[in-house]
Amino acid sequence: MAQTDTKVLTAHVPGALVDKVDQMAERLERSRAWVVKQALSAWIAQEEERDRLIREALADVDAGRVIDHREVQAWADSLATDQPQPLPQPR
Repeated sequence: MAQTDTKVLTAHVPGALVDKVDQMAERLERSRAWVVKQALSAWIAQEEERDRLIREALADVDAGRVIDHREVQAWADSLATDQPQPLPQPR
């Protein structure tokens, strides 16, 4: 994002969270604004990835690429044994 394309964003933030932001900014020798921009960018990227994965999973369900819950549970249970089962595959 270009520096000239910026806007002010105002939010009510709990004091304890502001204190943590300030501590992080001091530790990193950065401004509070820099820390907030980094955190907001990371959160948006995480939410975009979550949305992409949900859409991908729903497309798999729509296409019938699913694994029965009992098979997944049996596989997960087997991981704590001496003979774990192979990872179940969609049918």
